Amino acid sequence: MPDTRLSEDQESLRKLVEEFAREVVAPAAAVHDEAKTFPYEVVAQMAEMGLFGLPFPESVGGQGADYFTLCLAIEELARADSSVAITLEAGVGLGAMPVYRFGSDAQKEQWLPLLTSGRALGAFGLTEPGAGSDAGGTRTTARLDGDEWVVNGSKAFITNSGTDITRLVTVTAVTGQTAAGRKEISTILVPVPTPGFTAQPAYSKVGWHASDTHPLTFDDVRVPAENLLGARGRGYANFLSILDEGRIAISALAVGLAQACVDESARYAKEREAFGAPIGRNQAIAFKIAEMETRTYVARAAYYDAASRMLAGQPFKKQAAMAKLFSSEAAVTNAREATQIFGGYGFMNEYPVARHWRDSKILEIGEGTSEVQKMLIARDLGL
Repeated sequence: MPDTRLSEDQESLRKLVEEFAREVVAPAAAVHDEAKTFPYEVVAQMAEMGLFGLPFPESVGGQGADYFTLCLAIEELARADSSVAITLEAGVGLGAMPVYRFGSDAQKEQWLPLLTSGRALGAFGLTEPGAGSDAGGTRTTARLDGDEWVVNGSKAFITNSGTDITRLVTVTAVTGQTAAGRKEISTILVPVPTPGFTAQPAYSKVGWHASDTHPLTFDDVRVPAENLLGARGRGYANFLSILDEGRIAISALAVGLAQACVDESARYAKEREAFGAPIGRNQAIAFKIAEMETRTYVARAAYYDAASRMLAGQPFKKQAAMAKLFSSEAAVTNAREATQIFGGYGFMNEYPVARHWRDSKILEIGEGTSEVQKMLIARDLGL
């Protein structure tokens, strides 16, 4: 296991985001959750803090930190509001990171200062109505017509794709056939707005109400040929590497939600009285919260380990999958248990545990389902 002690800079950043989450994010969370509105004012303050540029070098407008530091920020935000946490995670990991990892010098110069500053958001269009875990089933196409790509198709469940500050959507599309007769999948940068591109009305979701999520359509969308991101035919492979990193960040988000459930439950168990004593004196409640805390601790250790391996240049695919699998299930379990501890109040949306309960389930689905994580782990074991 890695040394889990944070550096002075990391601890300073963690405390800064913890305070911001408590004083700014938390008070606004219930309002935006109920109204199902995007928290522009919160995101603007996150941008001023430099959170969208954390893992990028200063040469491209970033803060010069690392991916683990970003995860620390995501965890603290998720303790207050998962919608805000996923906005940062997707804006960095799915919006800016593909450009940073695979973009040309010109593409980096054009897009990274905007995305790393938080003045604009980017999105990544991978999932389609008929292609989720089987992303190789992509049906969206892009064909060269002279010096332009012409994109046609649709995408589903795309985060940060329809806000007022969305300026870029990166799209996976079939651009031909390989020598083996398989689909050649590439990634294309589509600026927003571009004629023919439409972010359809937002989804009505179970949770993440303040996160922006839309289906997208592309109807003869024309962009310059130089908007190809990375090598032609490497789009799917490149994005899989982005997903490996993203699973660590989703694990951090899940840990934040799981910890919030512990915190809320422990506080409530000390205050709520039944039969003349605080309910926390009952072993049934105390042991339940102890198990919740243990789950959270182990989940945190798992994502710390995966992040440390990634930053050290070591193989981390299996560790990222295990962290994502365990922490997402820990978040769902903790949210369910917290709701039970709160009893009838846990079913009322005025209490944060109700929101955590609704927000938790997607963590077992997004950026690779729990079943996909098990498949990756089993494959690494030679099964």
